Amino acid sequence: MSFTIPTPEQFADMTWEQIEPLYTTLAERDLTDDAATKAWLQDWNDLDTSLMEAASVANVAVSCDSQNADKEARHLRFSSEIMPQRGKIANVLIGKLLDSGYRPDELATVLKRAQTDRDIFREENVPLVQELSKRTNAYNKAAGAMTVEWEGETVPLSRLNPFMEHPDRDVRERAWRLHLQPYIDQRGHLADIFDQQLALRQQIAKNAGFENYRDYIFAEKYRYDYTPEDCYQFHDAVSATFVPALKELQDKRKHTMGVDSLRPWDLGHDPEGAEPLKPYDTIDDLTATAVDVFTKVDPVLGEQFGIMRSEELLDLEARTGKRPGGFCTSFPYRKRPFIFMNASGTGGDVRTLLHEAGHAFHGFATAEHLPYLSQRRYGSEMAEVASMSMELLASPYLRVRDGGFYEDADYDRARREHLEGIVKLFTWVAPVDAFQQWVYTDPAAADRDARDAKWVEIWNRFDPETDWSDLNDYRVARWYKQLHIFIYPFYYIEYAIAQLGALQVWRNALANQEQAVEDYRAALALGGSKPLPELFERAGARLIFDEAGMAELVALIQQHIAAAEDVTVS
Repeated sequence: MSFTIPTPEQFADMTWEQIEPLYTTLAERDLTDDAATKAWLQDWNDLDTSLMEAASVANVAVSCDSQNADKEARHLRFSSEIMPQRGKIANVLIGKLLDSGYRPDELATVLKRAQTDRDIFREENVPLVQELSKRTNAYNKAAGAMTVEWEGETVPLSRLNPFMEHPDRDVRERAWRLHLQPYIDQRGHLADIFDQQLALRQQIAKNAGFENYRDYIFAEKYRYDYTPEDCYQFHDAVSATFVPALKELQDKRKHTMGVDSLRPWDLGHDPEGAEPLKPYDTIDDLTATAVDVFTKVDPVLGEQFGIMRSEELLDLEARTGKRPGGFCTSFPYRKRPFIFMNASGTGGDVRTLLHEAGHAFHGFATAEHLPYLSQRRYGSEMAEVASMSMELLASPYLRVRDGGFYEDADYDRARREHLEGIVKLFTWVAPVDAFQQWVYTDPAAADRDARDAKWVEIWNRFDPETDWSDLNDYRVARWYKQLHIFIYPFYYIEYAIAQLGALQVWRNALANQEQAVEDYRAALALGGSKPLPELFERAGARLIFDEAGMAELVALIQQHIAAAEDVTVS
């Protein structure tokens, strides 16, 4: 038995009342044997695929134009009405699947996650999720509307990025202060939003039988292979390995700059006073060169990025009205990814594009090899292995003479900045994760002033060298700017877990680039169909939370930073 499924374009303007009968038909169908269950599962998959694409298109539309009321309304209809209601009936379908006894080996991981979904679902949480979605949209709208006056022009905050890398210290300071000022000015509004989010999330957790939202989210994110205690071990290991490595980098920076202390605006520019890297002139230059780079990594990847370019699956340039940040999402009906960025002409844009393209290649690989949408839903840890590994796997091909972005001297500088940025990543991920661990497990976090004070206390542990004298408001504002804390709670330690995986992929590539790329692509093709340790293993890596494992990779990074410095100096 089958039924007619609307296209994503048809779903775009449908209400839940119009959509619900489609899911009800599935809920009422008899599953008489494995063949009937397999056909039923395919229909459910096809229905979800079409609906999910419509929701993804609505999200992309409002992300690209966050002040458009019609696009906002359509996105809100999906995020706060349709998708929560879909989640409610999906729980019924999950129960039906689990009760059917259908247990094919290829769906073992999917069925384990389905059991978790069933265990934690509570109908009374549906309206809370709807309210939470509205609060999330309120944050996006506030952040997306932030602009500043710079040189007589009203610009989005991301347009200040090149000036925060300017050789002139006064220019850097002015741009740095200005980019955080809107978060200081709107602290009250943003704190209101977070107060509401915190209360909603804690109530969702309690309704599901958890002591706090931290424990709930570990289940919701299917974190079967590590625990909160592993995260605390991770914080300690970062403190013992990456923090000293950062101190070494900062001591060198102070010496090169000839200053007694480093202010926050002294951390991102070239310490020798060179102009910011300008690897491309136009967005078209950026994407055309990227095709060449990805082709060098693997011809299939070059072809896939070329498809994204020709099918207009890229929105990369910063402009007023776009939401902040960058992401890659999927259009599962078309089996295509979409990349969103706020490029402003800096070297960071190249790394961001390589990163988001890694996500896109993950999407292409799973769509090609895995029939069910549920198999293609990989966890964030492996998702970020895909993106961070691509930054490193593409690095040998970024010179102009190899078809890339940089002349030789700039290439060595970009390479050094990238590796230094990896060290900084760990010393940023650790406080963000530690802060969230505290926020959702300590009742004191209900007080906004206590949150701000705790943020500063935690960050001090992982950034003991930067001079924040007389800048406390700016330091506090930095967590309000971290959109993950508001929109994707606890989605942050995955970056560091994945970066450790990516560094192992890179270590393998230093010995054999071709084999490392082959292993990387094979791991991507598995999607979420295997447990996380097996996915890492197929990529040639292991999960690392321990000090010894981190120390080995820190030494590798330091070795290559030193090599890049030697080449640059010579």
